[in-house]
Amino acid sequence: MDENVNVNDKLSDIHIDALKEIGNIGLGNAATSLANMLNKKVDMKVPNTKFVSMVETMEMVGGLEEVVSCVALRVEGDITAQVLFVFDEKSSYYLIDMLMGMDKGTTTQMDEVCQSAVKEIANMLTGAFLSAISTMTGLKIKPNVPMFAFDMLGAVLSTSLIEGGYVDDHILVIEAVMFEKEKNINGKFFFIAKKESLNKLFSALGISV
Repeated sequence: MDENVNVNDKLSDIHIDALKEIGNIGLGNAATSLANMLNKKVDMKVPNTKFVSMVETMEMVGGLEEVVSCVALRVEGDITAQVLFVFDEKSSYYLIDMLMGMDKGTTTQMDEVCQSAVKEIANMLTGAFLSAISTMTGLKIKPNVPMFAFDMLGAVLSTSLIEGGYVDDHILVIEAVMFEKEKNINGKFFFIAKKESLNKLFSALGISV
C-alpha cells in the first residue's frame, strides 16, 4: 500500500463494517469473560474502527512520550500481522483497580503484580479478537508469545512495529471502552497487516477489495 494513500478511500463501508463487526464480537466475548472473572457486570463498546497511518496512530494515543502499557504479539498462520493492545497510563491504573476490587485512583504505579494483571487482561482481549477473526473467516491464526511493556509510546512502537517491518503500513485501530460502575477504561487495539494478509482476510469474508 502506498503510504500516501488514505486506506479508507480504498475500502468501502462494507469492509469497515466487517472489521467493526469482528471487533464487536471479539471484544464482546472478552467483556463476558472479564465479567465472569471479576464476578461483576462489565460492559464494553467499540466506538470507533478505522485505518490510520503510523503518525496518526501515535497522535491517537497521545504522542511519542505518552506512557502506555502495551501487550504486543505477532500473528502467523494463514495471515501474518502484528497485534497490540494499548492502555494509556491512567486507564492502566484504573484497570488494575477494577481487577483488584479497589477504589478508582488507588493504584498510582506499575509494579510487577500490576504488570501481570494488565498483561492477563490484554491477553484475553487480544485472544478474543483473534478468535473472532478465525471463527468468522475460517482462517488458521496462530498467535506467538505476547510481550508486555510499560514505557513511552515511541519506544513501544519502535520495538513492536519498526523492527517488524511495518513502518510503512496502515494500521487498523479498534477503540474499546470498558465500563464497570464509575470506572471507564479506554484501550486501543491495533491490528497491523500487510496488503496481502488484508486481502486474504477480506476474501475469506466474501468481500473483494
